[in-house]
Amino acid sequence: MHLLRLSRSLHLTCLLALLLAVPVASASCTSPPSPDSVAALLARLAEWDDAYFRRGESLVSDDIYDQARARLEAWRRCFPDRVPAPEMASYPAGEGVHPVAQTGLAKLADAAAVGRWLMRRPDAWIQPKVDGVAVTLVYRDGRLAAAISRGDGVTGQDWTERVRRLPSVPALLPESFDGVLQGELYLRREGHVQAERGDAGARAEISGLMARRVLNADDAGRVGVFIWDWPDGPADMGERLAGLSRLGFVDTLGFTHPVADLATVKQWRRAWFQGPLPFATDGVVLRQASRPPAEAWRAEPPEWAVAWKHPPREALGEVRGVEFRIGRTGRITPLLHLHPVTLEGRTIRRVSVGSLSRWQALDIRPGDHVVIALAGLTIPRLEGVAWRTVERRPLVLPSPARYHALSCLRLVPGCEEQFLARLEWLSGDQGLAMTGVGLGTWKALVEAGLVEGLLDWLELDRQALRRARGIGERRADTLVGLFATTEEAPFARWLQALGAPPGVEAALPADWHTLERHAEDDWGAMPGVGPGRAEELGEFFAHPEVRRLAERLGELGVAGYGR
Repeated sequence: MHLLRLSRSLHLTCLLALLLAVPVASASCTSPPSPDSVAALLARLAEWDDAYFRRGESLVSDDIYDQARARLEAWRRCFPDRVPAPEMASYPAGEGVHPVAQTGLAKLADAAAVGRWLMRRPDAWIQPKVDGVAVTLVYRDGRLAAAISRGDGVTGQDWTERVRRLPSVPALLPESFDGVLQGELYLRREGHVQAERGDAGARAEISGLMARRVLNADDAGRVGVFIWDWPDGPADMGERLAGLSRLGFVDTLGFTHPVADLATVKQWRRAWFQGPLPFATDGVVLRQASRPPAEAWRAEPPEWAVAWKHPPREALGEVRGVEFRIGRTGRITPLLHLHPVTLEGRTIRRVSVGSLSRWQALDIRPGDHVVIALAGLTIPRLEGVAWRTVERRPLVLPSPARYHALSCLRLVPGCEEQFLARLEWLSGDQGLAMTGVGLGTWKALVEAGLVEGLLDWLELDRQALRRARGIGERRADTLVGLFATTEEAPFARWLQALGAPPGVEAALPADWHTLERHAEDDWGAMPGVGPGRAEELGEFFAHPEVRRLAERLGELGVAGYGR
């Protein structure tokens, strides 16, 4: 990880490059941020910077940090009078001074930017951007004299004693050598595929290992080193690579290749993203073979080396609203409505919190910013809260005590959502499998006042159906025929459609009147039915509304429900 965080001393050009590199939702100049939003973002960035520079802790992924920083810069660019510059914080100097400054890397936005960078550099080389912690190694007479963490690029922590315990970093080189090497300490991940696993926590783990005062032999053996530059080495790149290989740093030669065009860069980037590697990566690094002398290097991104990161695996989303959905069984699921955000080519506008208890623990309100990832590369997943607004807007929550597995069997005030979910289940594949009858059809029938009970639709004729929005003559004929066929559905399928708890299958074949006479002990004696499920089954078959539904099915002649 050549540059985990942008230093506060970055030039404006580097900040603008970052802004262009990161797609940021809600950064439009037409929507000025509230003072609370600005204050919350400034406070969170300060917290992240403090943890990183003072304690060496990375509280958030690079993707999220970069997007948050880019959002602030977008606000400052659009609304300079409303968004102040972040306060400059001073951090204590590290105990080790880099003989050659660690420069960091500017990030290119896309393939077009990479192509433009290559046009002026015929001597470009590519490396994987290894995801770990940066280190400077100083050798004198072939012996490791110092190892310094990146810090602010000028000074860092003295890691010499810890690094001397690493088998991957030779304490004594095979030849007399005076020089400075810059590279990455990484967590060994044999066969690691970045596209499938992301960083798999490798960066946080290697940071934790290097923060320890003492490293045991097993942990030391898990740390590898990748030398990505030899600042005071030969001017010719080929000679530098050969020299590093002679010194024992063979990975550099194996993972550094010349590139003459954008197609070759894309090829290596894709191969290292999708293929197995011994370390996690977060992109590729492009280096110009020719560069200034080491004494001219500064702790800021140079022009002669840049990064092109992999597509972000996480995105910032701003919450514009919170909805509490009530499902068929009465489960309340909070749903966050977001200002549109793009992640891995997908536009995400909604994400589920998962459960009411999780929402209560996170306390997410409109205006908060959350971290979104994709589960299985398709389903948006809430990872956590990035920062909260100062203003906490009140929300009206449905009462968990009101909704349960046997609530809303009829349409009464406050039951609209759960009742519709019951109808959707009834007509779905797990119920009566009514092809073409989904939530939209049920909403139209309910809004027209035609359905207030779970079986009212069985009594609707063509004329009644045509009173519903969007149902014409042909659709009405289709629905009448489809509804009529459900009367032939088997007993067990009707039980599922009505929402009987799982476990009733153990009692089949049987009829309704046999099942409704089962006591809780009878259910509990059946294989696979525990005490909790036995209680649910007993309550279901004893419920007055469920019994009325069974009686109605018996009147219609549905098998298993008549006396």
